[in-house]
Amino acid sequence: MSTAQRLRQWLAAARRRVIAEVALAGLPWVLASAATGWRWRGAWAALAASALATVVVMLFARWRARGFGHAWLVTRLDARPEMEDSGDLLLADPARLNPLQRLQLARVRQRVDALDAPDLRPGGSRRGPIAFGMVGAFALTALLAWPAHRPAAVTLAPSDEQVPVVVGAPRLVAQHLRIVPPAYTRQPARDEASLDTRAPQGSRLQWTLRFAPQPEAAELVFHQGRRIALARTGDTWTASTTLDQSVLYRVLPQGAPARPAPRLHRIDAIPDRPPQITVLAPDRGLSLMTVGQRRWPLSFEARDDHGVAAQARLRVTLAQGSGENIQFREQTLPVAGKGSATARRFDSSLDLAALGFATGDDLIVQLEVADNRQPHPQLARSPSLILRWPSDLGTETSGLEGMVKKVLPAYFRSQRQIILDAEALQKEKRRLVADRFLARSDAIGVDQRILRLRYGQFLGEEAEGEPRPPPTNDADDAHTEDHDAEAAHHDGDGHDHAGAPPAGDAARTMGREQDVLAEFGHTHDHAEAATLLDPNTRATLKQALDQMWQSELHLRQGRPDQALPFAYKALGFIKEVQQATRIYLARVGPELPPIDESRRLGGKREGLARRELATAAATGADAVPAAAWEALQESPGGQGANTVDLDALQRWLHDNEARVVDPLSLFAAIDAARADPGCRACRQRLRGLLWSVLARPPAQVGRRNTDAAGERYLDALRQEAGR
Repeated sequence: MSTAQRLRQWLAAARRRVIAEVALAGLPWVLASAATGWRWRGAWAALAASALATVVVMLFARWRARGFGHAWLVTRLDARPEMEDSGDLLLADPARLNPLQRLQLARVRQRVDALDAPDLRPGGSRRGPIAFGMVGAFALTALLAWPAHRPAAVTLAPSDEQVPVVVGAPRLVAQHLRIVPPAYTRQPARDEASLDTRAPQGSRLQWTLRFAPQPEAAELVFHQGRRIALARTGDTWTASTTLDQSVLYRVLPQGAPARPAPRLHRIDAIPDRPPQITVLAPDRGLSLMTVGQRRWPLSFEARDDHGVAAQARLRVTLAQGSGENIQFREQTLPVAGKGSATARRFDSSLDLAALGFATGDDLIVQLEVADNRQPHPQLARSPSLILRWPSDLGTETSGLEGMVKKVLPAYFRSQRQIILDAEALQKEKRRLVADRFLARSDAIGVDQRILRLRYGQFLGEEAEGEPRPPPTNDADDAHTEDHDAEAAHHDGDGHDHAGAPPAGDAARTMGREQDVLAEFGHTHDHAEAATLLDPNTRATLKQALDQMWQSELHLRQGRPDQALPFAYKALGFIKEVQQATRIYLARVGPELPPIDESRRLGGKREGLARRELATAAATGADAVPAAAWEALQESPGGQGANTVDLDALQRWLHDNEARVVDPLSLFAAIDAARADPGCRACRQRLRGLLWSVLARPPAQVGRRNTDAAGERYLDALRQEAGR
């Protein structure tokens, strides 16, 4: 064997010895990891923990063995006196040595060949592995000595089902329900002795039941038809599920008698409410820019029953321009919250100059806050806050007109702008998510509605039960083509008037209430206010309103492509109205047809006939509960009972569960009536619950009350008819 081979063997042996020492010292750590896994999750966890610890120990041993290389070998050889500090010559290239070094190399080789395999391990190399092993042994001893965590014994409560005892038939004798709320609610788990309870939505439900005698199988049967099998552990039966919605269920052991069935139990799911946002500052929805203002302070407070996210988003929209040239620029700013998890305050101060806020612009902000619900947080938005920088009033005016007339921005978009917005939205449909696309389409539909109501005022119509939008001053651009039908005599409120009286009449009419109303007021409540257009123009405008209605309908439903044809037709009709001639009609009384005096008080009844409409049975989606309600009515004298199709009623309830205020109570009433068909109280309870789900009958004309004179007149008519 050559000298080089002998040196390699010595080095490999040293490395193996080091690896063995580290592995032996790491054995207590492997055992400690296995013990930890066993206590945590059982055998599989113990196996996985021990395998992971073994891999870590071997990697550490290999890393430690890498330090024993050729340099370490030369150092250990030079430490021996017979090597004469010439160990490096053994690993050098002989061709590069001088004659003296070759002579010394030959002498060293002879000495190495004469040596047995020396222990080249440094004296202090055992200290690290020994300390490592001692610490592992101490950890293993501590884990073995630590008292094992045993779950508290479940205390079962007596059953409250009150099922009659049948020899040999299993029945529920003890029960326990454990509720583990979702982690994000930060609510502790609790134990319930009753099987009826309330729990947060998403909670984990764990049943522990005991039967006597023991059945072969048992299950939980829910009102939707879902079944969960119970697993037997000793003398108890367990099952678990997640509470996603309120449920009715019953415990059904195999072998129990079919009648009477065990009673239904109810668990109500408490839904997580979205965050509630309160605006603290500013104290109004519309704020006006003040002189010298550079920042806009904002403050919001968000509350939630289970916690609000620490970060919120502030949506900032800058509206610039007027009329059809309005441009919107949106950006989102992060806002950090302060306070407790359930009540956080979000403060922000916007730099108006950095946002590009200028004269005539509107700045709209809205805070978006999410709660801590998992896996899908709920999002809430605050009311929109507007900061307005009023436009330059230009030349100062004097007199009453300067005090009354206000320059306001255009609140209404024209029909052409609505078409442009709808076309732009349709082009961006593929790039937008469904919710964002629907929200933008709905916003355009709102603009279409406001414009329709505005034009409807010229036909004598008013707002549809909601506050009317604020007035606008379109007098400056009423002559332009893009403002559709506003080419004729609009004042600052967007309404039509015949014009103001001459300036010289102002002094004579000052202080007279009726003249002030005629000059500055509106007469929408008068019938003559709807007669300012000729019939042809009114018909054309009515067609435009009908098309606007169809356009609004499709826009609010998120279908701008179907709304565009109606919007184009509405624009065409508005252009026709724009070319029409405005007429002012005088206030005249109605012209009624003359009364035929020859037929008065004659008593002739030729041509008169009864015009009563035939009654028909009600049909529709509520026919099933209506038929059941009729069938549940008690027979006269309380004799007998009508047959009720409870299966059809239950199928109807499954299909229309969202329409019923308390569907679980109705399910329970149907089940009680099915279990005991002769129970009058069960039938009356079911009939009472069905009354709340029946369709409300249409309004009818009430019978007019008659006095004594009217009764005598009716009696006289009946006597005359009997002759």
